[in-house]
Amino acid sequence: MPQEPGAAQRPPTVTPARVVIALCLAAPFVALLWVGSYAKVDPAFIGIPFFYWYQMLWVVVSTLLTMLAYKLWQRDQRSRKGGASA
Repeated sequence: MPQEPGAAQRPPTVTPARVVIALCLAAPFVALLWVGSYAKVDPAFIGIPFFYWYQMLWVVVSTLLTMLAYKLWQRDQRSRKGGASA
């Protein structure tokens, strides 16, 4: 469907950056909801059973993934604002 002359074109809703953002935010949920993958004692780390240190590791990983998703979202929004005004 042709657009009217002078009508502003909207950027696509699904972009590679947004897919990466979704994966960053979904990964911790998938990893921690799949309990069968980490419901074991070994390998222990400094005496802490795998079940516990695996979950604590995901606290740090989730923080890093959320920070990455936020930075990507900021960059995506800046590019959309910059592209819309041009």
